[in-house]
Amino acid sequence: MQVLLEHWQAWLEEVYGPNGHWRLFLMVFPYFLLLEVPLNLLVLLGTLRWFVRGQVSVPAHSAYRPRVSCIITCYSEGKDVELTLRSLVEQTYPGQIEIVPIVDGATANKATMDVVRRFKATAKLPTNRLLRPLAKWQRGGRVSSLNSGLAYSTGEILINVDGDTSFDNDMVTRMVRHFVDPSIPAVAGSLRVRNASRSWVARIQALEYLLSIHMSKIGLSEWNLVNNVSGAFGAFRRSFLEQVGGWDTHTAEDLDLTLRIKSYFRRYRLRIPFEPRAIGHTDAPHTLRGFLQQRLRWDGDLFFVYIRKHRHSFTPRLLGWPNFLMLLLSGLFFQLVLPFIILGYSLVSFIILPLSAFVFYGLLIYALYLGMSCLLYLGLMLMVSERPRQDLKLIIILPIYPFAMYALRCWSVVAILNEILRRGHEESSMAPWWVLKRGRRF
Repeated sequence: MQVLLEHWQAWLEEVYGPNGHWRLFLMVFPYFLLLEVPLNLLVLLGTLRWFVRGQVSVPAHSAYRPRVSCIITCYSEGKDVELTLRSLVEQTYPGQIEIVPIVDGATANKATMDVVRRFKATAKLPTNRLLRPLAKWQRGGRVSSLNSGLAYSTGEILINVDGDTSFDNDMVTRMVRHFVDPSIPAVAGSLRVRNASRSWVARIQALEYLLSIHMSKIGLSEWNLVNNVSGAFGAFRRSFLEQVGGWDTHTAEDLDLTLRIKSYFRRYRLRIPFEPRAIGHTDAPHTLRGFLQQRLRWDGDLFFVYIRKHRHSFTPRLLGWPNFLMLLLSGLFFQLVLPFIILGYSLVSFIILPLSAFVFYGLLIYALYLGMSCLLYLGLMLMVSERPRQDLKLIIILPIYPFAMYALRCWSVVAILNEILRRGHEESSMAPWWVLKRGRRF
């Protein structure tokens, strides 16, 4: 212990002593923290506002029960589709639910098609549940399936879900209640990682979903700043979805559609709320290779959507000032610029700093990120979590969580460069190559 204290004292004297490195400190200080910390505080403040409002408000009862169509995009899920279908049939929503599984490439995807057919033949559906499967014999990709579902379904409200995602039985009720307000064209649902116990990679993603996605959307929703309606789980008003032309070819169709909806925000004074109590459960990649491949696509898609396809949309005339500033900060800066700053900062610090100073700054930054993560986790447990026992098990991931997020940001540099240099979005598994090649080139 004495040796450790002596090392710490030596570090402090080297950095802050009479012959220290104040000028060096000012050169290598991670100034990006001056933006990250306020954003996390904005999320926490919004979450606190949501929590207090929920404690004092009286639950509203409404007779609004529109017909709901659940469009399930299926490709190679196999038996997992049955769990999705069953969770939708067992919804407590008293209105009509039309369940539309779209099996893409049904000729080659016979296993999934057989599961859907067997479920339809054996399941005992309530009178207010209708199962209408649609087989697309030629594979067209995810966007093709969604637009086929839009044309084939009849519901006033559409909920798009992945074929390997199951739901709590009050999901539809909680999502639909927001559409009483005519200014709401879409609602974002909440996703949890179902296979968190599978590996440490899955556990990290489970914590990331809760802190970086779930908590973030709760906080930002309070200020009408939700950044994305997930492609795995989101609800839309049919009339508005048809007005914007449905889903568009290419990749990252969820972010693309969200940005197209947001381009109407200022004209129509729209809102996109997040419903944290509408819970979907999905499987995350449980191997490191699968995880990195997923993020290679996700982070590369961000550059494609923000820079190649929607750079003309970044104007307060369309988005309004709050969403314009948030997209500049959270979309362009944090997701596209910050990864390069963090990687560059790390390399420069390693080269120019004495080893002791480099270690000291590294530990200081780690402590700050760990503190922010712990604060968000505490807010999650005290104000948000509807499954506290399950979420408490993730506390063992907190010490390594900052390292994992740092590694992911460095990996984002690879993903963005892959999109810039190789147009990585054209190699997406979300659609066949001939579909992506025929789409408009941005």
